[in-house]
Amino acid sequence: MQPDLHVCPCQIHPSSSAISSPLLYKDCCQPYHDRLYDSEDNKANTAERLMRTRYSAFVLIKPEYIVKTTLPAQQALLDIKAIESWAKETNWAGLEIVAHMPKLGKRHAQVEFKAYFNIKDNTANLEEKMQAHHELSAFVKVTDKVNNDVRWYFLDPTVAMTVNQKQPCICGSGEKFKRCCGVYLG
Repeated sequence: MQPDLHVCPCQIHPSSSAISSPLLYKDCCQPYHDRLYDSEDNKANTAERLMRTRYSAFVLIKPEYIVKTTLPAQQALLDIKAIESWAKETNWAGLEIVAHMPKLGKRHAQVEFKAYFNIKDNTANLEEKMQAHHELSAFVKVTDKVNNDVRWYFLDPTVAMTVNQKQPCICGSGEKFKRCCGVYLG
């Protein structure tokens, strides 16, 4: 999909009637993308908002945003070149938020979504065929105790980490991993 910078990518849905008044990119995800390194202004206030900004970052090929919005303990383990390559090679077609579970315990949330994309159908003379990546993603709200900064992060289940269930959680909550983020990553 060629990004139309007038309508935000996270507002495009394969069924055009799904979003009656889509937001413009400048009024939706662009402020988050532009303020990536600002300490205060790039914080999504919900897991769904963060998920939408991440989808738009994939469409607009902003791998640094994808990395910086993943849980800090996982960031160094991400392959930014692979993220960029996958984003470039994908012909994005839209986003559907299926469900948002905003309060799972003290600091976790989940967003179920479908990210639509087109692929070449070799059996039909290279016509494009729409498919969906359907996922239930987990997010954690992390408090930086030094400056009392609170922000949402994506918990990436594909990152191989060597954490045992009794260690302190990777999100810094002070709880054991198995009782905190381990529920969503294990």
